[in-house]
Amino acid sequence: MHISEINIYPIKSLKGISLDSALVEARGLQYDRRWMLTTPEGMFFTQREFPKMATITTEVTSDGLRVTSENDGSMKIPFDPDRERTQEVTIWQSVCRGEVYSDGVNAWFSHVLDTKCQLVYMPDDSRRSVNPRFDQGEDIVSFADGYPLMVLGEASLDDLNSRLETRLPMNRFRPNLVVSGSKAYAEDDWKRIRIGNAEFRSTKPCERCVTTTVEQTRGEFDGKEPLKTFASYRIAKDVMPDRYESLGVGPNAVLFGQNLIAEIPGGAITVGDKVEVLG
Repeated sequence: MHISEINIYPIKSLKGISLDSALVEARGLQYDRRWMLTTPEGMFFTQREFPKMATITTEVTSDGLRVTSENDGSMKIPFDPDRERTQEVTIWQSVCRGEVYSDGVNAWFSHVLDTKCQLVYMPDDSRRSVNPRFDQGEDIVSFADGYPLMVLGEASLDDLNSRLETRLPMNRFRPNLVVSGSKAYAEDDWKRIRIGNAEFRSTKPCERCVTTTVEQTRGEFDGKEPLKTFASYRIAKDVMPDRYESLGVGPNAVLFGQNLIAEIPGGAITVGDKVEVLG
């Protein structure tokens, strides 16, 4: 088995970036979901409410980010926002400190999404812990939904597509790591894996939501698939009847992919790296 894709999503819910290699940090991959759009009060935005977010591209440059909207041009964003503007921001059940960008940056995003919003950055000293059920003491996460990384096997998507009338691309599922050479849904049972010099432990399968129904090129909801098909064979109580309760997963949750925490961060992983299952 080997890594066939590495993806980061610097601004949560915006279009991802495919990389040849990435540094593994405690919060996840470098630059991954360190930025997030929120309401002025600090409540997070995602494609669940604003599917158009999928169409805004992000580029990491030497001194910041560049975001581009097809109809609204581009804008440069410095790595460091105005550090005098900090705010408590909310993502699911977590509350942590974010640094708020200037009015000009926020106005651009507000125009593109046609709703008032602001861009915030998670500084290094802002600590957001993972779910206590899986926290071994110092495990932290970026603005990702709950865990630092998500891995998905190519064979798992192939199996899903064999059940659908219209095949779906990998970007519907927004994985950080894609594995080639594994069996379908093998990632369900991985407890620990090694990629290059980095080691990861599994937490829980990824619970899928309406974001998987967003056509990522158009930024529009696209019917009920794949959730309708998932409901016929990837429900937690059927997939892992003896484990879902201990993992804190609801019986009717749809599962696809595996959430990971980096146990040995600091190194780089590269497309083509071997994936070793350690347990």
